[in-house]
Amino acid sequence: MTSKPLRSVITCDLEGRILTYDHGAEAIFGYSAEEVVGKRRVSLFSPGLVVLGQVGEWLKAARRDGAFSTRTVFLRKGGTPFAARIRVTPTYRRNDGRKVQVGYCGLTEPLHDVSVEEAMPSVSFGTRILRWLVITRAPFLTATLMPVLTAAAWVGWRYALEPFPWLLFVSALVGAAALHVSANTFNDYFDWTSGTDALNVDYFAPYSGGSRCVELGLISERGLLRLAIICLIVSAIAAVPILYRQGATVLAFGAAGAFLAYFYTAPPLTLSARRGLGELSVGLAFGPLLVAGCVFALTGAVHVVDFIVGVPLGLLTAAILLINEFPDAYTDALAGKNHLVVSLGKARSRWVYVALVALVFAVCVTLVSLGTFPVGALAALLAIPVAIRAIKVLFAHYQERELIKANAATVRLHLAVGLLLAAGIGVSQLI
Repeated sequence: MTSKPLRSVITCDLEGRILTYDHGAEAIFGYSAEEVVGKRRVSLFSPGLVVLGQVGEWLKAARRDGAFSTRTVFLRKGGTPFAARIRVTPTYRRNDGRKVQVGYCGLTEPLHDVSVEEAMPSVSFGTRILRWLVITRAPFLTATLMPVLTAAAWVGWRYALEPFPWLLFVSALVGAAALHVSANTFNDYFDWTSGTDALNVDYFAPYSGGSRCVELGLISERGLLRLAIICLIVSAIAAVPILYRQGATVLAFGAAGAFLAYFYTAPPLTLSARRGLGELSVGLAFGPLLVAGCVFALTGAVHVVDFIVGVPLGLLTAAILLINEFPDAYTDALAGKNHLVVSLGKARSRWVYVALVALVFAVCVTLVSLGTFPVGALAALLAIPVAIRAIKVLFAHYQERELIKANAATVRLHLAVGLLLAAGIGVSQLI
């Protein structure tokens, strides 16, 4: 008589949060149901590179064909890998008479006669690149690129530099981008070591909850801290040509940026947990401070108006941060991370978002009417439909998964306003 093979059945929602976890799963993976149900995501059981390179395709195939089966490698509690076969099927429920997908079911069977090396899915070069994009959160570097482009267009229009100082522009861009990556990695490091990330299973990847790179095993805690410090050093090196050409004032901008990058999540200040100081610091860093710093890098001088030029993009960066706090609010509150959404509640925080977005366009119109901006800067108003769409989604779905559409729309809004503002100012210079 042969014994029945050991199998596990695990179900999750569309975000990967574990909903059910049977006795077979406890025996195979080593976690108890109490440890994981409602507290962890199914990515816990897979190597990080498999999550990045394979899992998305598995789920896509399961949705398309009704089921997907493959051989892979999973991780037991403690990190021990083992070979297994997984069968993924979508799960549904009825809503107003129609079938709506609500998650996935995974049936896992260990393969005792297959080695880990044989079962490990191949890792493509693209997945290895994606690993570093995830660790650095590189797609969000548009929050740095847009202010730098706007500053360059502003300098071209207001100061009419001939020839344009391209070396200084590249130095400013590289330095700002490196400082941004440093801020991202310090943020992830301190959120992980403080336990904030461990509590949070409600995030909307990739918009909230951090990169989860340590949790996925893409990099170690120590490696993440080392990367943050290296990026600070790269930022300082990039400033050398500016220091040589324009003087020591650039060090003040760099020091202010490094201070905010580090203490946004680092104790004892932990600005992100102090009822609006996090949103304020991010808005200042990625708006007035960054634009004025780039103006100084290019011209060797800075005026009050150069800070004001950065206000619209600073407001939008704060809006991105604010809307990304919505899905994290419950677990952030448990961790003592009292940002604006935790402090005001989700319903009232919607109006803060509206105010931030409305001020963006109001500031642009005001600066044009005062003659500070050229008329071409009104091109930024073409992004209003994107703003309206984001606001509508936020008000309708601020407590639901559908909010992710507003998170994405806010990032697109920042990109659109930045490009339109820079282009409008740049075209005005040519005219």
